[in-house]
Amino acid sequence: MMRTVLFQIHWFLGITAGLVLAVMGVTGGLMSFEAEVLAALNPGVVTVTPASTAPLPAPALIARFGAQRPGAKITRLVVERDPGRAASVSFSVKGSKERHRSFLDPATGAILGEPRGEGFFEFVEKLHRWLALPGGGNGVGRQITGFAALSLIYFALSGLYLRWPRRPLDWRNWFVLDLRMTGRNLYRALHAVVGGWVLIFYLISAGTGLWWSYDWYRSGVQHLLSVERGHEGRGKLGKPGKGPDADLPRAWQSFAQVTAGQRYDSVTATSRDGPKVQFRAKLPNARHDRVTDDITVDSATGKIVSDTRYADRSTGEDIVASVLEIHRGAYFGILGRVAIMLSSLTMPLFTITGFLLYFARRRRKRALAEVTTLAPAPATNKTATTLVAYASQTGSAERLARLTAHALPGAAAVPIGALDRATLARAERLFVVASTYGEGEPPDAARAFARTMAAAPGALSHLSYAVLALGDREYRDFCAFGHRVDHWLHDAGAARLFDLVEANGEDADAQRHWQQQLAGLGAQTDQPDWAPAPMGEWRLVERRLLNPGSVGGAAWHIALAPRSESVIWQAGDILEVMPEQDPARVDAFICANGLVDTSETRATLMTRLLPADPGDAFDPEALPPLPHREYSIASIPSDGRVELIVRACQAADGFAGLGSGWLTRCAALNGVVRARIRHNPAFHAPADPATPLILIGNGTGLAGLLAHLRQRAVDGGAPAWLFFGERHAAHDDFHAETRAALAASGVLTETFTAWSRHGEAPRYVQEAVTAASDRIAAAVRAGAAIYVCGSIAGMAPGVHAALAAILGEDVLETMLEQGRYRRDIY
Repeated sequence: MMRTVLFQIHWFLGITAGLVLAVMGVTGGLMSFEAEVLAALNPGVVTVTPASTAPLPAPALIARFGAQRPGAKITRLVVERDPGRAASVSFSVKGSKERHRSFLDPATGAILGEPRGEGFFEFVEKLHRWLALPGGGNGVGRQITGFAALSLIYFALSGLYLRWPRRPLDWRNWFVLDLRMTGRNLYRALHAVVGGWVLIFYLISAGTGLWWSYDWYRSGVQHLLSVERGHEGRGKLGKPGKGPDADLPRAWQSFAQVTAGQRYDSVTATSRDGPKVQFRAKLPNARHDRVTDDITVDSATGKIVSDTRYADRSTGEDIVASVLEIHRGAYFGILGRVAIMLSSLTMPLFTITGFLLYFARRRRKRALAEVTTLAPAPATNKTATTLVAYASQTGSAERLARLTAHALPGAAAVPIGALDRATLARAERLFVVASTYGEGEPPDAARAFARTMAAAPGALSHLSYAVLALGDREYRDFCAFGHRVDHWLHDAGAARLFDLVEANGEDADAQRHWQQQLAGLGAQTDQPDWAPAPMGEWRLVERRLLNPGSVGGAAWHIALAPRSESVIWQAGDILEVMPEQDPARVDAFICANGLVDTSETRATLMTRLLPADPGDAFDPEALPPLPHREYSIASIPSDGRVELIVRACQAADGFAGLGSGWLTRCAALNGVVRARIRHNPAFHAPADPATPLILIGNGTGLAGLLAHLRQRAVDGGAPAWLFFGERHAAHDDFHAETRAALAASGVLTETFTAWSRHGEAPRYVQEAVTAASDRIAAAVRAGAAIYVCGSIAGMAPGVHAALAAILGEDVLETMLEQGRYRRDIY
C-alpha cells in the first residue's frame, strides 16, 4: 500500500513539476561555468593583456570610471589580483532601476567593450530563479521553482525507495546501465539507474535551492546550524532609499588599512543606498568564491562595522555563508562543479523518460478500460469454480486476466490477493496471469500474497491450473514471479492444464498462444485476437490426403509457399491461418435470413463470424472478424515452404470446420491464403545439437516433431527417438516415407508406434512410453531432452503421467526449468 501511494504521488508530481525541473536543470547547468565562458568569449573585455605598469588602486579606478560615466552610481566593484583580468563595475543610472555592468582595464581604468553573452546569461538566471515570470524574486515564479525544488527532494527519496532492489549490496543493481534494453525497459532503466547516479547531487541542489524560496526554510537551517538569523557572511547593508550614498573610495581606504599586509585573489565591494559598504576578500588559492574575509565599513565615518575572518568562522557559519557555492558544487572544488553541472543537465532525461513511462501506463489503462466494458461473467469469486487471478503492476496482467475470464464460461477474474485457502479449496480450475516487476519482484498489489507463498497452501490435488507469466527478457529474473506462483501451486499437488506460458513485454505471439491453449479447454473460439499482428499472403501449393480409407477424420498434407522472401521461422514455430467461411455456410446464411445476395455482401460474410440471429438491423460490416487457427509447422525454412498436417473437422452446424475446412476444401489450389508465423520459443530446439531428442506425439502432432527431425538432419548432432500414435498402421502412418528416410540417414534411430485400432498393445502412445521406461530413464540421465506435441485431451496428460512415473515429478520439474522438457499441446 505504501509503495502504491508513493508511486502515485511520484508520477503526479512528475507530470506537474517535471517540466519546471527540466528548465531549472538546464539553466543551472548552463550557469555552472558562466564566468569561465564569458572570459573565453570576451578576450580584451573580460580578460586583458597584462600591462607593464602596476594596476591602478581601487580608488583610482573608481575615479576614472566616474569621469567616463558621470552620474553613474556604483553598486559593486570587483578588483582582481591577476593583471590579466579586467575589473568589473556594476552600476545604476539616475532615474532607472536597471542594473548595468562594465569592465575596466586594471592598468588605465578605461571602460572596455560590451561583453558578448552577458545578456544571455542574465536571461538564463531569471529562468532558473523564477522562470522569467513577472514579479521577479517576489512573484509567482519563485513559488513555482520552490515547489519544484521540494518535488525534486521527494523524487530522489521516493525513487530510492521504489527502486530498492532485492540484492541491495550488489552495486551493479544500483549503477550499471544495460544499454541493450529497448523501449519501456530502457526508459525505466535510464530513469532509475541514472537517478541513482545523480541522487546525492539532486538532494544538494534542491536542499540549497530552497534557501532562496522560503524564509521558514532559511530560518530553520540557520537554527539547526546554530547560526544567528541574518548571518550570511555579510554585514547588514542599508535598504534601498534609506540614508546617504556610500563614499566608496573612503570605505576602500578603511578596508585597506584593516587588511594591510594581507594578500587576496580578488576583492568585491558592494553597497546599496546608504553609507555601509561590504567587502568580500577572496583568500589566495581558495577553492570557491566564499572562502573570504568579510568586512563591512561605514563609509560616512570610515569605521569598521563588522570584521569576520574566514579562519574564525564556525562550520555552521561557513555553510550558511557558502550556500550558493554548495548549490553550484564549487564548495567541493572543481569536481563538485562538474558533477553538479552534469547532473543538472540530465534533468530533462527524467522528464522525458517519466512522460514516456506515463504515456505507456495510460495506454495500458485505456486497454484495460476497453476490456472492463465486456459483459461481466455471470459468476463471482464467491461462487465460481473457475477463477482467473491477476497480479498486475501497470494493468497489462489485469487486462489479459479479464479477457481470459470473459472467454471461459462461468469464470471470474479476481486479484491474486483474493486467493486465500477457502477460495483455493473451492476452486476447480485456476488461471493465473502474473507480472514480474523490476528485478524479479511481485507487483505491489501482490506483495502480501507473495509473502503467503512462503508457506504451503495446503493440499490442492483437486485443482487444475495454468500460468501466464509476464516479464521482460532484458531483466535477469525474467518472469520470476510467475514461475514462483507456478512452482508453489505445483508443489501443493495442483495439476498443470498446460505448461507455463512466458510473455516478453507486449508479446503478441505469447498472448495468442495463451488464447489458443484456452480454446483447447473449452474457451470461446470466436474471439478476435487479443494481440493482432498483420497477416501475410501465402500460396497454397499442395494439398494431399494422408490417410485414405481411415476410419478417423481425414488428415491432409498442406503446403504453403510465402509470397514474401523475408518470412523466417524455426523448428517448433506455429503457423496462424486466417480462414474464410465455407461458401455453403454463407449460402445457407443468406437464404435463411432473406438477405440480398450481392458480391459485396458475400465477400464480407466470408471473412466474418456469422451470428445465429442477425436481428432486424443487420449490418455485415459490423460483424466481428473471423478468429485465426493455429497449426504446427512440419517443415524448416530451407524447404522453402511451410508444411502442415491438418485434420478435417466438421462444425456443429454440419458444415466444414472453420480452419480445417478452409485449408482442406475451400481454399483454391495455388490461391492465396492469409497467414503469419507465430514464434514459439517454448518449443524451439535445444541450443546444443549434441543433445539427444525423445520426441513424443500423436496424430497431427507429428508435424511439430517432424520439423525437429528435419532440422537435426541439416544441423547434425545427436540422434533422436520418435514415439508416435495413431489409429491404424495401414491407413494412418503419416509421412512414413519421410520417417524412413530420416531413419536411413541416422537422424531417427528409434521409432516406437502405438495403433489404437489394432487391438493389441500398446494401443496409445503413453503406453508405448511406459513400455520403454528403462530406456527413457537411461537416455534422460545421459542428457536427452523430451519434446511432446499433440492433443491436450488424452494424450498430453497421459504422457506426462507416464513420464512422471518413470522419472519422478521432481526430475520433470527440473527438466522444465532447464528447457529439456518441452510441450506443444493443443
